[in-house]
Amino acid sequence: MTKDPWIILSAGDNVAVATAAIPSGATVAGIQTQQKIDPGHKIALADIPLGQPVVKYGQAIGRTTADVKAGDHIHSHNLHFENDRLAATANSAPEEASATDRARTFMGYRRADGRSATRNYIGIIASVNCSTTVCRAIADEANRTILPHFDGIDGFVPIVHDQGCGMSSTGDGMAVLHRTLAGYTRHVNFGGVLMIGLGCEVNQLTLYGQSGAGNAKRHFNIQDAGGSRRAVERAMGMLREIAQDVGKEKRVALPISDIIIGLQCGGSDGFSGITANPALGVAADLLAAAGGTAILSETSEIYGAEHLLRSRAVSDEVAKKLDDKIAWWEKYVELHGASLDNNPSPGNKRGGLTTILEKSLGAVAKGGRSPLTAVYGYAERVTAPGLVFMDTPGYDPVSATGQVAGGANMIAFTTGRGSCFGCRPAPSIKLSSNSALYASMEEDMDIDCGTIATGDATISAKGREIFDLIIDTASGKKTKSEEFGYGDNEFVPWHLGATL
Repeated sequence: MTKDPWIILSAGDNVAVATAAIPSGATVAGIQTQQKIDPGHKIALADIPLGQPVVKYGQAIGRTTADVKAGDHIHSHNLHFENDRLAATANSAPEEASATDRARTFMGYRRADGRSATRNYIGIIASVNCSTTVCRAIADEANRTILPHFDGIDGFVPIVHDQGCGMSSTGDGMAVLHRTLAGYTRHVNFGGVLMIGLGCEVNQLTLYGQSGAGNAKRHFNIQDAGGSRRAVERAMGMLREIAQDVGKEKRVALPISDIIIGLQCGGSDGFSGITANPALGVAADLLAAAGGTAILSETSEIYGAEHLLRSRAVSDEVAKKLDDKIAWWEKYVELHGASLDNNPSPGNKRGGLTTILEKSLGAVAKGGRSPLTAVYGYAERVTAPGLVFMDTPGYDPVSATGQVAGGANMIAFTTGRGSCFGCRPAPSIKLSSNSALYASMEEDMDIDCGTIATGDATISAKGREIFDLIIDTASGKKTKSEEFGYGDNEFVPWHLGATL
C-alpha cells in the first residue's frame, strides 16, 4: 500500500477505493473527483456507460444504473447487483511457511482421546428452551461456589437456545439442532459437560448418551429432579465431581496442527476485503501449511466469489459439493421471496460496500490462497486439515455456532463497523479493518489491521502478527472479548423447518 489516500486493488479495476476522506476536486490516479468520497468508498477511474460492469478485485461487482463519469462516486445510487462472474485468474501461491513456522507449538490441554484444547471449561447445556433459565442458574451458582476452588478450570458456561420443542422430531430442523448440540457436548474445550432437559420435550436427552468423547458428560431432566431449585442443587453435586477431574488438567506443549480456527467477518466495510480479511488469510495459510485447519463459512457471503474458491478445490468432488451448496441457497432465498443481494446490511453500505458480489469478493480473502480440501454441512464434524468450507448462513452468531459445533477451538473475527462478539468455549480474536475503529473501540479489538491501508504495514507482516496472536491465544492469553465476558449469549443454532 502507498501513502496516497486511495488504492487500486487490481490492474483490471475501473474503480479505486478511498483510504481516507477525499474532497471534491482532488486528483486520484490522474482523475479529478466529482464529489466528496468517504473512506472505504469507490471512485470511478474511467467513464463507465449505463449497464456496464464495475470491476473491483479484478472481478465484476455489479453494473451501472446510469452513465458514470471518471471521478464519480460509485455506490448504491448508480450501481446495482447483477449476477456476473469474470473468469478466475490463475491462483497465486499461499503465504510461504518456513520450517520454523511449521514446527511451532502452543500450550494447550491434551484430552484423553488425543484431541487438543485451547481452553478448559465445563459446559451446562440446555436440550430445550424450557431448561435455559435453570442452566443459567446452575452456571451462575457453579461459578460462584465451585470455580474459586479450581484454578485449572476457566469457568462454567451455559449453552442455551430457543429450540428443542414445538418442532418435528424428524427432518432438517431437528437434524441440525441435534448435530449442533452433539458437537458442543463433545467439544474439546469442554473438559466436562452437564446437559439439562425439562423432560417432556421433543429433543430428548436420551439422544445424546451419558458419556462424551474425551470429556465427562452427564445429564438429567428438571421434572425428574423435582423442579427448578432441586435441579440446581442436584447439578451442584454432579459438577463438583466433574470438577475434581477437570481441574487437574495442565497445559502442555502441543503442535499447532491441532488448532482448528473458524474464520468470521461481521459489520464489514470497504476496508475489510483490503486489510483485515487478506491479513487473516495469510495467517490461515501459515496455519494450513503447518497442518492446522481453517474453516471458511458464510455461504451467503461467498456468493459471487464461489468460483474463485472452486478453482482451488483439490478434487472435482469437493468442487461439486461447493456448487451444490450455492444452488441450495439460490433456491432457499427464492422460496422466501428474498435475494442474496439483500445480504449487505445498512452498516455495510455506509462503510462503502454496495452489492453482495463486492462483499463476497472481500470475504473470501479470509481463506487465504491455500487449496480447498473439503466442504462440510452445517455443524458437521471437521476432520480434514488445511482450508475447508462449512455451509452456514452469513449471520455471524449462527455461522460461528456451526463452526464451533464442527470442532473449531478458536475463532478469528474481522470487522469494519465494530461487531462485538465472543463464542465460548472457543476464544474469539477481533481484528479491525480500519484504524479509526480500533481507536474508538480499542477495548473490543485485538489487532488493528488499518495500518495496511495507510502503508504502515504489509498484508504479510500483519498476517504474521495475527498468526502469532492465534498461537498466544491458544496458549491461554485472553482476548478482549473474553476479558469483557462475551460468549454466553452467542450460541445460536441455525433454525430450519416449521415451528409447530
